[in-house]
Amino acid sequence: MTKKAFITGITGQDGSYLVELLLGKGYEVWGLIRRSSSFNTGRIDHIYIDPHEQPRLRLVHGDMTDGSNLAALIGEIKPDEVYNLAAQSHVRVSFDQPIYSVNVGALGTLRLLEAIRSSGLPIRFYQASSSEMYGKVVETPQTEKTPFYPRSPYACAKVYSFWQTVNHREAYGVFACNGILFNHESPRRGETFVTRKITRAASRIKCGLQEKLFLGNLDARRDWGFSGDYVEAMWLMLQQDQPDDYVIATGECHSVREFLDEVFGYLNLDWQRYVEIDARYFRPSEVDLLHGDASKARRLLNWQPRVGFRELARMMVDADMKIAERECAMRDHDAKDGAAR
Repeated sequence: MTKKAFITGITGQDGSYLVELLLGKGYEVWGLIRRSSSFNTGRIDHIYIDPHEQPRLRLVHGDMTDGSNLAALIGEIKPDEVYNLAAQSHVRVSFDQPIYSVNVGALGTLRLLEAIRSSGLPIRFYQASSSEMYGKVVETPQTEKTPFYPRSPYACAKVYSFWQTVNHREAYGVFACNGILFNHESPRRGETFVTRKITRAASRIKCGLQEKLFLGNLDARRDWGFSGDYVEAMWLMLQQDQPDDYVIATGECHSVREFLDEVFGYLNLDWQRYVEIDARYFRPSEVDLLHGDASKARRLLNWQPRVGFRELARMMVDADMKIAERECAMRDHDAKDGAAR
């Protein structure tokens, strides 16, 4: 029988890679999207719009702030697996919109867990936890046993969701897992996140479309992996005999400066000529270092990252160079049209 998966946050970076993975494994996939005046399905359009196949991806409208709607969808779809990737996921923005960030990222998780519990169905649940929960780290590297010290509304919401997931597992017997994912990137990363902001700007600078890049803390160090690798770990967690929590990370740590070196160096540019510091991009409370130890996932899930730091950076640059080259061609075309008039 075909397995069914329900994904919240399906239009995000991780959602797009996860739906590709699940469809490749023969799943029927349902995705939750918010109703708006314009579609935000760019990352999954290549999957959703396929005239040659019977669609196994279905999108349904709903919202993480509406518990009755979530319960109705769970009852209608009757999924075998639920992947909760929905959140206001930008850490800096969570300081500006703390109540909304917590309503969606924390209470939204509880609403979804309650919908699953009330359904009485043997659903397996994955919660997208975050390395940001470690915040002001008390030990390095961070493991599943490292205490949390959140330093943003986003991280506080994730800590709440983590413990609600554990509580539903222990109190109600829900097969519920937390994946504590460290930073993971891809060409599909949103352009406001620092890695994509850098690769997007560097490619535009290379093509003469941009002159400056404004950033905040260049000394922040992160454990950066590839989203496509990390969604495989999500799936593996729900295939185990027993639910548990896992750190997913590369075990390598690099600073924003090192990412700049890699990206601009790949394009034969000196980033120091183009990068300026803007205080608006500093967080009110900084997280200086996140460095994960994924030994447990390697041992029990037989998972390991395939894409390294340099390969990841270059993958993102290559994709953004194609975008910048198209933008450059459009600029030149418009300039010719203007001159011809």
